[in-house]
Amino acid sequence: MAHNTASWTLASGLIAVGMDWKQAVFTIALANLIVLVPMLLTGHAGPKYGIPFPVFARASFGVRGANLPAVVRALVACGWFGIQTWIGGEAIYFLAGKLIGDSWANAAHIGGYAWTMWLSFAIFWAIQVAIIYRGMETIRRFENWAAPFVLVGAFVMLWWMSAKAGGVGPLFDQPSRLGWGGDFWKLFWPSLMGMIGFWSTLSLNIPDFTRYGKSQRAQTSGQALGLPTTMTLFAFLSVLVTSGSQAVYGKPVWDPVQLAAKTDNVVGLLYALVTVLVATLSVNIAANLVSPAFDFSNVAPRRIGFRTGALITSVLAVLIFPWKLYSDPQGYIFTWLGLVGGLLGTVAGILVADYWILRRTRLALADLYRAGGRYWYAGGWNWRAVAAFAVGGVLAVGGADFHPLIDGRPVPVLKPLADYGWAVGLGTSLVLYLALTLLTGRREDATARAA
Repeated sequence: MAHNTASWTLASGLIAVGMDWKQAVFTIALANLIVLVPMLLTGHAGPKYGIPFPVFARASFGVRGANLPAVVRALVACGWFGIQTWIGGEAIYFLAGKLIGDSWANAAHIGGYAWTMWLSFAIFWAIQVAIIYRGMETIRRFENWAAPFVLVGAFVMLWWMSAKAGGVGPLFDQPSRLGWGGDFWKLFWPSLMGMIGFWSTLSLNIPDFTRYGKSQRAQTSGQALGLPTTMTLFAFLSVLVTSGSQAVYGKPVWDPVQLAAKTDNVVGLLYALVTVLVATLSVNIAANLVSPAFDFSNVAPRRIGFRTGALITSVLAVLIFPWKLYSDPQGYIFTWLGLVGGLLGTVAGILVADYWILRRTRLALADLYRAGGRYWYAGGWNWRAVAAFAVGGVLAVGGADFHPLIDGRPVPVLKPLADYGWAVGLGTSLVLYLALTLLTGRREDATARAA
């Protein structure tokens, strides 16, 4: 999952907003070390109890209330599905433009984009929907080689850009437009929260994966060795290539699809854009379509099947206007990732507080599936978790700038908290959930009676 176009644009976007390669790599490496902590904590329940995220969330939110964080996560996945689909559509558009010519590349514009770009977006959208309807076996087979294939593609782009720039020296020499003073630190904190937000979804549903781990040691070492190293390496390649584009073209080209389209070598272009398509297709269906399809189905299993849930995800992915988010690194990093991180950090705070502090990692497994059990609370909902989520969510994202989606801030007085959304959401919900549980005298005696 680290080796995809969205990961690439995380780092290249930081170059585009003014950082140099050292500042960008530092920001991403630190963010991945930070988000690794809740991933390890929530991932603990996977191998211990063999339960996925929606079931794990029942302990804190209630058997029915767990649908709330599941749907929030599903909506986030819809956004990611839309963004990745737009990236895949871009690859088709540029590839077809090189092969067909000006009649395709310079077609009439509708809504700010050529109609052929909208057609490419629709084609890639339809391909993914068709695959999910036919089954996942093909995706499973090529995902094993997709990641190394994409990594090789990244090194090829680095070689190409260094050759264009006259060596690797210019890639390292591009200065920061911010320096290391106040301008950098003003941008650093929202950037850090955005980088954390990139993996904040997985910090919640990581039990979906760790449940198959052989042991706690396996899931801990796997995540600790895998996430920071792969993301930092891929970020390093991205910032060097983007810095090289700044040296060659006079401004940073943060979108790898648009950068690849600048080559006159048809073979190189085909390889680069096929790499983008492979990476986008394999990651998008597995990570951003299957999971929300199950989440939506879980809300009303008698009415919404898996295929219907996948179709709901696909439609919502278009309605979120991913082309607006992806068109500008400011909107992509600070609006989209900032909002995602703030909301999902709030859920993570509740899960960590309930599982680690209150229950000391002990759950009554059968009650997670039983109406009327200890996790039924009031009608299947734990109002304390809902209240903590609502308050934490408002504080985390209420003061955020929603541009380019909408103008203005929902709660302007909360603007000072906007740059620290993930941390604010996680900290607020964790403390408030603990306080409500203890003060209302309804704490479960999990450490003594859990199975």
